[in-house]
Amino acid sequence: MAFEVERNQIETILGMAALVALTDHDTIEAPDQLRGSEETREIPFSLEWSVPYEDAIFHLGVHNLPASRAHAIVADLAAYTQSPSGTRLTDLLSMLDDDPDVLIVFNHPLWNLCWLDQQRCEQVRTRFLRSTVQFLHAFELNATRSRAENNGVIELAGQWRRLLISGGDRHGCEPSGAVNLTRAESFCEFVHEVRVEQRSHVLFMPQYDEPLGLRTTATVLDVIREYPDYAPGSRRWDDRVFHPDQYTDKDQPVSAYWKTPPRFIERIFSVMRLMEKASVRRAVRRVCRPQCELNLPWDLAYEPVYEVVASTAPMQEGF
Repeated sequence: MAFEVERNQIETILGMAALVALTDHDTIEAPDQLRGSEETREIPFSLEWSVPYEDAIFHLGVHNLPASRAHAIVADLAAYTQSPSGTRLTDLLSMLDDDPDVLIVFNHPLWNLCWLDQQRCEQVRTRFLRSTVQFLHAFELNATRSRAENNGVIELAGQWRRLLISGGDRHGCEPSGAVNLTRAESFCEFVHEVRVEQRSHVLFMPQYDEPLGLRTTATVLDVIREYPDYAPGSRRWDDRVFHPDQYTDKDQPVSAYWKTPPRFIERIFSVMRLMEKASVRRAVRRVCRPQCELNLPWDLAYEPVYEVVASTAPMQEGF
């Protein structure tokens, strides 16, 4: 379903053929299953790798792993995540970079995931980039981060002379708010376009123009919505949200802890569901317009050259 959401946006709204890469945190289970279907057998082995570094954690998008070694590589990456080592990190990144068909992206590079002091976070990020930037092929413009943060990423990419690339980072039913436009007909060709031709065309879709708080609320509504057509055990939100069980050492759906959700939770959800009304969304949209524009870098004083394209398509109503 996630694959279809992304593919349909590209094919229906843009009228273009779709190349879709889906990532989960530290696993390739999703692409592994998708490759078993004829319709999605060309989807790349990709993941979002959690990289501990000093007292911070950074996320790297690792795309298009070789099929014959994908599971072994993911096991090596997971071993580093569990037991990080500076020299081991550069060895792993060098190994990935040696494969010309692999793409390594620094995802949401300004997101302070560990809530460090801002100065400390910047210092750690700088040391991380000094030791790894030679293996990073692009920095991500993340479609679920604020304009202010993405402006900072544009500046950071300029400082480190790296391309910008799109990233959706969605967790609900909304398709990605940013996509890359390419003439490539395969993911390997797309990787070549980024790594060798040093070219990236990022298109922001109409939903990126919505206030971020409104889009985040829409994602929460997707999470708590009931889906009667889903398989039993995944129709209600409390079947799809898990909690570690102290007795079995396994994650259990929170529905296992009650017959019905507590009343105070349902009251909170009832208030949130008001956002499904078009009139409420229009009112919130007027109040919460973006406070800054994205600073698109049309003229750059350094190589490589990349282009960022802003969509002029009309706003779409609804979620």
